Amino acid sequence: MRVLLASGGFGTAERRALLIRAMRRHFERVRRILFVPWALPDHEGYLQSLCRAGLDAGFDLDGIHRHEDPVRAVEDAEALYVGGGNSFLLAAWIHRCGIREAVRRRVLEEGVPYLGVSAGTNAACPTIQTTNDMPVVQPPSFEAFGLVPFQVNPHYYPGRLLYRRGEELVEHFGETRDDRIREYHEHHDRPVVGLEESGLLWVGEGRVRLEAAPARLFRRGREPVDLAPGEEIPGLLEPAPAG
Repeated sequence: MRVLLASGGFGTAERRALLIRAMRRHFERVRRILFVPWALPDHEGYLQSLCRAGLDAGFDLDGIHRHEDPVRAVEDAEALYVGGGNSFLLAAWIHRCGIREAVRRRVLEEGVPYLGVSAGTNAACPTIQTTNDMPVVQPPSFEAFGLVPFQVNPHYYPGRLLYRRGEELVEHFGETRDDRIREYHEHHDRPVVGLEESGLLWVGEGRVRLEAAPARLFRRGREPVDLAPGEEIPGLLEPAPAG
């Protein structure tokens, strides 16, 4: 299995260069990548904007929306790249087009490399239940590809937010990401990685390694553990609990 999970937040030239380097390493033997733009409504526009930003990393990106048979497109793909946007919209398309089992087989059994960014990272998890997105559509199921047995909360940030009102920084007193993940663990057992902006999780060869940004590991009934870039995260690839 070769899976690369990115939090997103690649809004600066430095962060884009980081993702491009990671893509070239991850897809080093690949020429053409099947790109899944379903997390945004304008599929072709999304693909073209990625290419204009250089986030094709020099590869030939082939949009799954250009194919009459999405399952066949997955079965023929050299590599898979699932982009960010709204996780509920993405899940609805995944179930509507019936690609879940094909993706699982290609990645888990045949070793096809998978890259997920933001919503695409949520899609690699057992479910999309640790997304930050609004449920703008109702997918048939929260079930996702299940390429990894743990959950990820992309765009994670520790503590509370400050926002600018004029020249003043004002504290926002809404629920923190830690609060939201604790709510998840009131009902489910799977560990959750809170992955900060531009963070990367490399998954393969029985290991999970964090790069580029800090993260926080949450396990039900335990105190969260802060993780630094370069650390391997033990125990995450153990079989997932039922919930």
